[in-house]
Amino acid sequence: MVQDFPQRLTSQIKFLTGKPVLFFALDSWVFERDVDRGFLGEAFAIQLVLPYLPLIGQDYLKSQEVNVKKRLILEAIENLVLSFPELFSELRIKPEYFLYESLLSRARLFPPMFYTLLNFFQADLESKNVNHAMIGFRHALTELEKEGVIYRTNGFLRISVEFARQVSRRRLRLTSFMKSIRKVLFMTLLYTFPKIFSFVWQIRDFILRFPFAESWSNKSSYCFKDSKSYLFLPTANGLVPLASRVNVEDLIRRSIAVNSNAKIEINRLGGILNDVYLIKAVMNGEVRKAVMKSFKDWSGVKWFPLILWTIGTKKFALLGSSRLERECAINQFLHSKGVDVPKLLSISSHERLIFMEYVDGESLEKIIKRILDAETGDKTDEYLMIVKRAGEALANIHALGVSLGDAKPENMVVRNDGRICLMDFEQASKGGDKAWDIAEFIYFIGHYLSPFEGVQRAELIAESFINGYLTAGGDPTVVKAAGKPKYTRVFSLFVFPNVILTLSKLCQNVDKMGRINGQV
Repeated sequence: MVQDFPQRLTSQIKFLTGKPVLFFALDSWVFERDVDRGFLGEAFAIQLVLPYLPLIGQDYLKSQEVNVKKRLILEAIENLVLSFPELFSELRIKPEYFLYESLLSRARLFPPMFYTLLNFFQADLESKNVNHAMIGFRHALTELEKEGVIYRTNGFLRISVEFARQVSRRRLRLTSFMKSIRKVLFMTLLYTFPKIFSFVWQIRDFILRFPFAESWSNKSSYCFKDSKSYLFLPTANGLVPLASRVNVEDLIRRSIAVNSNAKIEINRLGGILNDVYLIKAVMNGEVRKAVMKSFKDWSGVKWFPLILWTIGTKKFALLGSSRLERECAINQFLHSKGVDVPKLLSISSHERLIFMEYVDGESLEKIIKRILDAETGDKTDEYLMIVKRAGEALANIHALGVSLGDAKPENMVVRNDGRICLMDFEQASKGGDKAWDIAEFIYFIGHYLSPFEGVQRAELIAESFINGYLTAGGDPTVVKAAGKPKYTRVFSLFVFPNVILTLSKLCQNVDKMGRINGQV
């Protein structure tokens, strides 16, 4: 770097001991802007990410190295927040993630850089190179920790929720802003610094004569360790790397802790829009069970009626990756707060699979149907108390700032010991529409009702649920909102008009209802 360099940027190629060496001379003003904001597409700043040997100006180069690595870390964290809006708070990050992500993401944009990475990641040099490059990253991480961007837990880095909120608030502005910046940068490089392009073009044929040319032209990121192998999610079986690409059968055996001799049986459990399977393994006479969920993208006729029915009322997550993220994030969040949810056993982000604890028990849907069909005998009061506890459970979740998004009775299981276990969080979110949860549960009671039955029992079940919700501190205004036409019109497609009218009035008159435990 040269101060007040009139040419701003120039380059030459020389041969030393028969090997080509590129020499660049550029003004310090230009270089520092490439460090701070990628002014030259990081063509020079990226050299500070890799190991280098300073001949002079060591302190200057070291400070610029920390600056560029700090910027790269911030960009990587922002991308994680935007890519995993529900899951980022659960991620455990190894510091090496930022090195691998910075290099591999840029090599994907500029494939010739793969040759540099091939040298950097050589088996006999990788450990030394990574340790050298990580020195600057660790200094940058220490600064970001002091600024509250990240914090450390058990040897891992985690993203500050407050910093993530700031990223989310400026997301739309940044998206359009970055598009403009990319255009400006391209035009600046093309017209202001034509020597760069001219130089690369002139030596293109020269470069392609070297043995490595074919090598990097055929290489892609699969040759190197996936940066996501340094991102981890906590599960009941320990931390799982986000980049796991193991064989599905191996993943199944690992999830339920059985060896290769165990007999595996897979049966479909159901799921209209998802594939849900019961995994059963027999090893030494012991039967172990787990649930496997496959998250495919909703497309075509599968999701169009759903969107059509709920337009203006409920927005569903459609992408399989988004739904998988929500399932894991909300499950782990609720589990950390003591809510009874199935244990997360393992995850394969690449295959879009999660493995969860199989919950022994009975779905609340079946219990409600028994009440409606008058098949409960002297257990009616006992079953109504279970429904009331379901209302309490939902109130507790809402108090944590979470809405389920799919609060049907079939997604609540009564364990053998009587506890209410909540499941299916792929539409759940922090915040969200709590009234939708109430409406879905209440109107699904009417959905289960036979056309030949009166509405009294459905009303009684709904009262028990609302009573439990209010007793546990649920907001009456949320219950009242569930009776609005925006919700009743959605469920009127499969609930008889007289039933939905009765249930909606019950919600709207919640202030008059008080704390009622009705009797048949």
